[in-house]
Amino acid sequence: MCIRKARPEDSDSIVQLPTQLGYPDTDDFIADKIYILSSDPNTELLLYEADGKVLAIIAISFIVQLGLRGDFARISYFSVDSDWRSKGIGKDMEEYLEGFALEKKCDRIELHCSENRRDAHRFYSRHGYQESPKCLMKRLK
Repeated sequence: MCIRKARPEDSDSIVQLPTQLGYPDTDDFIADKIYILSSDPNTELLLYEADGKVLAIIAISFIVQLGLRGDFARISYFSVDSDWRSKGIGKDMEEYLEGFALEKKCDRIELHCSENRRDAHRFYSRHGYQESPKCLMKRLK
């Protein structure tokens, strides 16, 4: 097993993970998204692989804060294959991310997680994440 950077050619192996989280029909654009994320110097797209099978993926952006000493990492996507949950893969990836974020001089990790993902909330809580006040969003056409 290993954690490594995702590549566009991994798209066929990755496509089932968004589907499991309720995002079907990503196969039309997922390779393009992987290319964009892997080309961005402030973003890492990592996958967890065992025996040639992708079991999890996480996308992290590193954001510089002008008015604060520390910067932060934002998890924009995190999914572990439903057949492999509760086996330590999420924990391994989160710990890897935390070390990576510290190397990048981040002093916190943020994420948005839908209220209906109760298992994910329990996971994050066990790993030290706390609910933070309000997030505002404006939808663009």
